[in-house]
Amino acid sequence: MKLVLAPEAVAELHDAAKFYVLKANKELGLAFVAEFERTAAKVLANPLLGTIFRDTRRRYLFRQFPYSIIYQVTPEELRILAIAHHRRHPGYWTSRK
Repeated sequence: MKLVLAPEAVAELHDAAKFYVLKANKELGLAFVAEFERTAAKVLANPLLGTIFRDTRRRYLFRQFPYSIIYQVTPEELRILAIAHHRRHPGYWTSRK
């Protein structure tokens, strides 16, 4: 199974990392990216790990940041649709495929 990130999810990853760099320091931005990579690897290894969230999508929470990975599983791929902040308007990503 391959890991695919929606373009909007890539933008959210970059925006969040940039936010932590600008508001705190470079190390926190790098820690955010490392947390994303750890979380993505975890759900790729076990795609059913996340809770069912909005029909066929799943959600898995970051351990150290207020973010979740929203993803969808098909036989061929695990597609990350959003890297969603917990305080952002819920479901803003629902139109993504």
